Amino acid sequence: MQNKNTNTTADSEESSTKRPQTEHAALHSEAPSGASSIDSNVKDAEIASDDVGNATQAGVQNIEAVSMTWTTCSLVIAYIGIFLISFTTSLESQVVMSLSIFATSSFNNHSLISTVFVVQSVVMAVIKTPMAKTADVFGRLEAFSISIFLAVLGGLTMAISSNVQTYAAAQIFYAAGSTGLQILQQIFIADTTDLLNRALWSSLPQIPFLITVWIGAPIGDKILKTTTWRWGYAIWCIILPAVFLPLALSLFLNNRKAKKANLAAPSPLKGLGPIRLVKTLWNDLDIGGMILLSAAFALILIPLTIASKASNGWASPDIIVMIVLGVLCLFSFLVWESIKQLAPHPLIPLGLLKSRSFCAGCGIGFFYFMAFFLSVQPYFYSYLLVVQDLSIPAAGHITQVFSFTATISSVIISFFIKYTKYYKPYITAGSLIYLMGIGVMYHYRQENSSIAQIIGTQIAVGIGGGMLNVPAQLAVQTSVPSHQNVAVATAVYLTCVEMGGAVGSAIAGVIWGHDIPKKLAEYSTTINSSAVYNSINNALAYPMGSTERIAINRAYQETMHKLLVVALCVSAPIVFLSLVIKNVKVDAGEDKVKGRVIGGTVEEKQETRNN
Repeated sequence: MQNKNTNTTADSEESSTKRPQTEHAALHSEAPSGASSIDSNVKDAEIASDDVGNATQAGVQNIEAVSMTWTTCSLVIAYIGIFLISFTTSLESQVVMSLSIFATSSFNNHSLISTVFVVQSVVMAVIKTPMAKTADVFGRLEAFSISIFLAVLGGLTMAISSNVQTYAAAQIFYAAGSTGLQILQQIFIADTTDLLNRALWSSLPQIPFLITVWIGAPIGDKILKTTTWRWGYAIWCIILPAVFLPLALSLFLNNRKAKKANLAAPSPLKGLGPIRLVKTLWNDLDIGGMILLSAAFALILIPLTIASKASNGWASPDIIVMIVLGVLCLFSFLVWESIKQLAPHPLIPLGLLKSRSFCAGCGIGFFYFMAFFLSVQPYFYSYLLVVQDLSIPAAGHITQVFSFTATISSVIISFFIKYTKYYKPYITAGSLIYLMGIGVMYHYRQENSSIAQIIGTQIAVGIGGGMLNVPAQLAVQTSVPSHQNVAVATAVYLTCVEMGGAVGSAIAGVIWGHDIPKKLAEYSTTINSSAVYNSINNALAYPMGSTERIAINRAYQETMHKLLVVALCVSAPIVFLSLVIKNVKVDAGEDKVKGRVIGGTVEEKQETRNN
């Protein structure tokens, strides 16, 4: 960390206690080199600044004030806390992955496991933007504390639940807390890094996966053998608050230093009566926008995840009504956000949509995860078990190759971005490798493909995916006009990623649910197509080489072929979107943060650039 002492002069104190005007950044537009490109960036940032608005909320002002008081030691402690949180949540997700099966089975309701996953997917998509807004209004420490509380509350409720309804309801709090921690880690990293170092440090929360992916399952198995699934949830209610302490103490102590130095913003709620308090909270949090956006996502995502299991499928009236209502809520949200009297502090400033890098970056995240859930998840695992006749551990390890490779690729590319100072070339290269990787998956989908060839396809797709995710997030963050918009922009990007996964999973479910039973009935009259479709164990019961297994493998193989064709089609737009993103030089303009960050002191760096 290249940190310098922060000058807390009267000028800096004055600027920190006022609502700062949006400063025009040189990072919003294409900047290959030279003064002309930087001037162009400034012009585009001015347009975006006017469109988005420039009121900086109290939570953003406070983290800027805290940044003025960071010491090398306190910043190191904060990042130790971030790493501990990311390691713990990564290990937790791996350990509890299989616990839900045992939990619902203990209530004699194993079939409701799908409901649990629906609840998780909806909450994970809905909560990101409201949590980012909470961090902007109340502060980073407060938002982290809320997320920790929700995760602990959810985990504890699941651990003591006496019926499946309580268990499923607890998933709402658990998923909200876990997802809140995910988005807040990225927001904190954006707060405390300059653009040159941001991609590298944004990869930090992913690094623990390189270890936890291999040790999580054995730990979970050990818990189930020595105690019950309930302790598998309960232990994290103790561990998670403990690992949060370094970050919490660092933020708390530096926030207190900022207040003593008269740098921190006063609470927007201080001294307000009940009516004004409610009105201020409504406006600052944009609760109306939160309700409309959450309703839109829930009403769109729930049908996507349950349509394949509905009695009439997509023709079911309930499915149609929910989707129509979801679209109406989404349209109403856009109208709400565009009216300043209704949303003085909009949840998502619509002016961001005028930035081509913002829209292209979010589009890349959407199609990237959509293609992932059409190719690698969720049916590639079943394909490996049935068509390739692999063991459960072997199939599980192969499906983890993508995430393992993508994590390594992401870290390496982040180093390249740091030293070349550009991210667009890697996004474009990543989009081509990702497309090629899915194409190679299509080529080697045959039953006679070797294990090495199959693993090679996952390595290729993983390399491409790792070159897309963090650089695309960086492109979205650099496209915003001020620090006020960084958290929301990050949340919107991660929400688009989540939505893409939900849409891809829904399409895959429709194709799988339509083609597998149809092809099984077509290729064999001696097997119960419904039974084989509903249980992979019934498919595996037929020995390899038998007439029935040949028919089953053919049905799986041809359905996987169709999934990969669709995945190829939705991967193609990623290449186009990568070309739309502006080629920003990350050290050529404003970092959108203040004070001491990883990479130096922002004010001193800006003076150096100006000179």
